[in-house]
Amino acid sequence: MAEIKRKKWSQRVTESSRALELEPGVFTLENPREIAMSLKRSAECSKHRKSDPFHSATSVLTFYINRAGKKLSVKQRKSLEAAKKSITGALWRIKLLFFKVKETCHVACACY
Repeated sequence: MAEIKRKKWSQRVTESSRALELEPGVFTLENPREIAMSLKRSAECSKHRKSDPFHSATSVLTFYINRAGKKLSVKQRKSLEAAKKSITGALWRIKLLFFKVKETCHVACACY
C-alpha cells in the first residue's frame, strides 16, 4: 500500500496564504529596519489581512521565525527579532499617541 505524504499545516499556509504579498527576499535582508518597513508596506497594501498592518506584519514575521527554527543563522535570527521589536515599538508609539490625543480632546472639548 502506497504511503500518502501529508503536508504540514504550516507548509500549506506558506504555499497558499494570500494574507500578505511580501516583497521578494524580505527575510534575507540584514537591516532590521528595512525588514520591518517592508513588512509594514506589504501589510498596508494587502486587502486580505484580518487585522491592522502592525499586527499582520508581526504575525507574518513570527510565523517565519518559528517555521525557520534552527535553520536560521544567529545573525539572521537577531536581525529578524530586532525587526519584530521595531514593529512592536512602532505600534506602541502610535497607541500612546492616540491615547494622548484622546485624553487632550476629552479635557479640551468634552467630546467623549
